[in-house]
Amino acid sequence: MERLQRIMIGNGLLVVLVSMLSGYMLMFNLLGGFEVWPGKIIAIPSYGTSDGWVRAHTGGALNGALVIIVGLAMPKLNLSAAMQKFTTWGFIYVAWSFTIFYWLGNASSNRALTLGPSPLGEPDMIGLIGFLPAAPSIVLVLVLLVVAAKGVFSSSDD
Repeated sequence: MERLQRIMIGNGLLVVLVSMLSGYMLMFNLLGGFEVWPGKIIAIPSYGTSDGWVRAHTGGALNGALVIIVGLAMPKLNLSAAMQKFTTWGFIYVAWSFTIFYWLGNASSNRALTLGPSPLGEPDMIGLIGFLPAAPSIVLVLVLLVVAAKGVFSSSDD
């Protein structure tokens, strides 16, 4: 279990790291670059919208934190060895697939929310690549949270 915890904590930290990088993208998007001296901004191109970068920044940080928290809570979950592995790799998959979704959705014409046309726009390859890995995660994260909660409440210690 300790190995699985380390894997979860490490991946959670990496997801948070990527979310912090999206904070830079937010800054570049808002300012048009990076301020190196008061009033002196070096132009750094960025794509997407500031709203998209806010979502990538906060959503990524929360997904990474979720993986870390579940990793730390693993000893309290009362799960079989197989369910520990499922929970570990499931939460890691969810966090990374949502991270990819945030970054590519911000570059997509329809925010990577659908495979076909939507009120947000026409589909494109970037949106498809952002959508497909994240689509299973929409259900998987709910299953994993139920598994973890059930494990906590089924614990025999008082």
